[in-house]
Amino acid sequence: MQQVAKPAVAANPAAGEAGVLRAVLRNAFPFVVVGAIWEAVAHLGVFPAQFFPSLETVATTFARLTLSGVLPHHAFDTLVRLLAGFALAALVGVSVGVLMGRSRRAEDYLLPLISIGAPIPGLAYAPLFLLWFGPGNVPSVLLVAFVSTFPIIYNSWTGVKAVKDIWVRSAHAMGADKSRLFRHVILPGALPYILTGLRLGLAQAWRILVAVEMLAAVPWGLGWMIFGAQQFLNTDVMLAGIAVIAIIGVSLEKLVFAPLENFTVVRWGMMLS
Repeated sequence: MQQVAKPAVAANPAAGEAGVLRAVLRNAFPFVVVGAIWEAVAHLGVFPAQFFPSLETVATTFARLTLSGVLPHHAFDTLVRLLAGFALAALVGVSVGVLMGRSRRAEDYLLPLISIGAPIPGLAYAPLFLLWFGPGNVPSVLLVAFVSTFPIIYNSWTGVKAVKDIWVRSAHAMGADKSRLFRHVILPGALPYILTGLRLGLAQAWRILVAVEMLAAVPWGLGWMIFGAQQFLNTDVMLAGIAVIAIIGVSLEKLVFAPLENFTVVRWGMMLS
């Protein structure tokens, strides 16, 4: 019997490496441009060097504070407050949002309160929380949770309402009870919106936490460090703290949200990777 030879698919590792290199260069290009502009402004003397340090000065300060343990200590305390407040916000926000989406009565009762509280800037609540709970970590964590809950509730509620009615009717036709309907239809259908709400809630948590760390009289934290550096005109220290916030934010996105999306909505074909 004559066999037909199948064309061999030659692996091309060079092409794969070139693709990876192009992706790295594409992602690095905006940072290179911004860095070049920053260096040009710093060396042209548009602003005093103390107010607009070069990237080399910022990097030196960043390394010095990291090696001395000061920057990791500030970052750790801020991260603990952030995660504690955000975890509480995620638990309450998703639960309330799903409840509003599934219950018309809960929606009628809660939506006016959410609509009134959401537009108020989070920092406006800070004096009340400090009066109620005193200075320290407790008001910081509770305020982070309170402020970041609103976008999570809104997006969770929207996600549940956006689940297609034909999916629900099909599940009912196949004999799904309320528990299976929620686990296999409602929750997967609303998950892209819920993840968006969690991202927005985390951004809100960062904004309020960095601001309230100074007001709450906490001894350590990136917000405390940035505001303290401002009083002594240590712009390089301020920028080092801002860089840590950016690094933590990107790390949470890449290590938490991206894998969670890939494992759920991307694998289910509900979002493109």
